[in-house]
Amino acid sequence: VEAAAPSTAGGEVVRKKSVCPHCAVGCTVEAEVQNGVWTGQEPGWDSPINMGAHCAKGAAVRESAHNERRLKHPMKMVGGQWQKISWDQAINEIGDKMLQIREESGPDSVYWLGSAKFSNEQAYLYRKFAAYWGTNNVDHQARICHSTTVAGVANTWGYGAMTNSYNDIHNSRAIFLIGGNPAEAHPVSLLHLMKAKEENSAPLIVCDPRFTRTAAHATEYVRMRPGTDVALIWGILWHVFENGWEDKEFIRTRVWGMDQVRAEVANWNPEEVERVTGVPGSQMRRVARTLANNRPFTIIWCMGGTQHTTGNNNTRAYCALGLALGTIGTAGGGANIFRGHDNVQGATDLGVLMDTLPGYYGLAEGSWKHWARVWEVDHSYLVGRFHDPEIMTKAGMPVSRWFDGVLESKENLDQPDNVRAMVFWGHAPNSQTRLPDMKKAMEKLDILVVIDPYPTMSAVMQDRTDGVYLLPASTQFETYGSVTASNRSLQWRDKVVEPLFESLPDHVIIYKFAEKFGVADEMFKNIEVVDGEPLVEDVLRELNRGMWTIGY
Repeated sequence: VEAAAPSTAGGEVVRKKSVCPHCAVGCTVEAEVQNGVWTGQEPGWDSPINMGAHCAKGAAVRESAHNERRLKHPMKMVGGQWQKISWDQAINEIGDKMLQIREESGPDSVYWLGSAKFSNEQAYLYRKFAAYWGTNNVDHQARICHSTTVAGVANTWGYGAMTNSYNDIHNSRAIFLIGGNPAEAHPVSLLHLMKAKEENSAPLIVCDPRFTRTAAHATEYVRMRPGTDVALIWGILWHVFENGWEDKEFIRTRVWGMDQVRAEVANWNPEEVERVTGVPGSQMRRVARTLANNRPFTIIWCMGGTQHTTGNNNTRAYCALGLALGTIGTAGGGANIFRGHDNVQGATDLGVLMDTLPGYYGLAEGSWKHWARVWEVDHSYLVGRFHDPEIMTKAGMPVSRWFDGVLESKENLDQPDNVRAMVFWGHAPNSQTRLPDMKKAMEKLDILVVIDPYPTMSAVMQDRTDGVYLLPASTQFETYGSVTASNRSLQWRDKVVEPLFESLPDHVIIYKFAEKFGVADEMFKNIEVVDGEPLVEDVLRELNRGMWTIGY
């Protein structure tokens, strides 16, 4: 048997820190790079998020960059066939068509669909870019997944985000998990739950219609009928109020409206709850007693709770449970929402949304004037980019309705004309319902542009024979910047390798379009651009000036 030959590869092995893109836990990836090639990886052993671990998805992130299915060059569909084109040709042809549409139908006839795959800086730049184009028709995938959480939680205590950190779960005396399956969706987060379960003897209560891999770890598994979350929570609170287990002082000093909750809960006795949810009354009492006896407890949910017609109600009920038992705003407590992309929280914070500017400023005239001061442009300049001042302060179309903007009669729209151009930037459409309507809308568009590291479903679900462009964006590992995890931890990603093939980072592509549209000088006046690439650090300085400091 011959001995294995020694490796002949030379060059120093350099470690680069990045963040796994496959969910919003935000695990650190230690990439090993040799001669500019990503050759291996390890989990971040010193990361408080990883706890020294990777899940199966995280262990394979190298493949999302080095993959044979990557979109390598700009492509254009001509006569039903894909043709390779240059970046200059792509930007010029797409830009000319969009400027024509803008002239004929107004800026709202181009829809800019962004992505949580942007870094914070790219997300901010994208929302700024939409403003300089002159539209609020900009959104990203958070509209589809956790927008019900944002509305439900924000309407309960004013701010729609996770209240605690993963590490704070280590302080939990009990864990109430509903509408989530972190064992499969957020595997590393489960390590934090299991640490609390083991070290604190914390009961793990899992409520789910299915016996999931997470439920397999539960000390109490509650099998409920799908969509009966509110009845389930009211059933728990019935026992809490019946036995006086609520935190009376917490409610007296910190909660308004619990009397209305109590009045509604009174209608949900164990018999009625069992009739609706299928959960035995004896189990409901046991769950209520467990939570009352093990405070602070954390409440955790994901999209099993949000993606319902009653999603807002579900999330508000979860919050009411925590408020009644005094576990909100405490170490080891809180309402904690596990999110789905490495920067879905950051892209939301930075305003890739049709109803707000960066930092949740909204769209009021004063909000625009604030950002005009930050951007050092006259407010009148921004007003001039829009169809009119009134439409500037109105919410645009959500991503869940963009195709109605194409298919609906013009007179039924809140904008001058139909959507005629659609840009899928890092966001494929197969996460949405009404795919037949989407296909019909795609085929009716004047132009369809897909900007992504991969030729996604957008490229093939329609039967167009022309007017489709595929532009190769770089992956997260070929650029750098900050990302925000579910729990609001801010992390910096280093560039692991240079952009592969002819791909370009998102902020470079934004700059190319800004140049084509004639807004680059105004848009980047405080951001240094080197060889066509905006300096990420300057973008971060600008967004900080607008969101975190009073004077600028």
